[in-house]
Amino acid sequence: MKGMKGMKGMNAGDGSAFEREMDASMMRMMQDMHGPGYVGQADIDFLAMMIPHHAGAIDMARLVLQHGRDPATRQLAEEIIAGQTIEIESMTRRLAALRKQSGAGSAAEFPSLGGTRGP
Repeated sequence: MKGMKGMKGMNAGDGSAFEREMDASMMRMMQDMHGPGYVGQADIDFLAMMIPHHAGAIDMARLVLQHGRDPATRQLAEEIIAGQTIEIESMTRRLAALRKQSGAGSAAEFPSLGGTRGP
């Protein structure tokens, strides 16, 4: 992205509608990722940041569907939306469980991602 320097100098003025919307989406994602702040528990902090990160990927993929024309890129965007949605649901459930249990639990209790990461 033009003018992007550590997310602070993002181009918001003279680009295409896609560029402006993508920049705005990236800024929202970064704010949402850092909004809750750290709680000092790596598992909780990781999930709390990854959920908005994945939501940002979905927003960007939707922009490609709105503005893009290449069939292969559009297919990839659709796959990103489907996969990231499943992962957000899984991470949200696990984050709630970790917050409730204050970090207790096992990997076996992590909700299945339904094979979104391959074999």
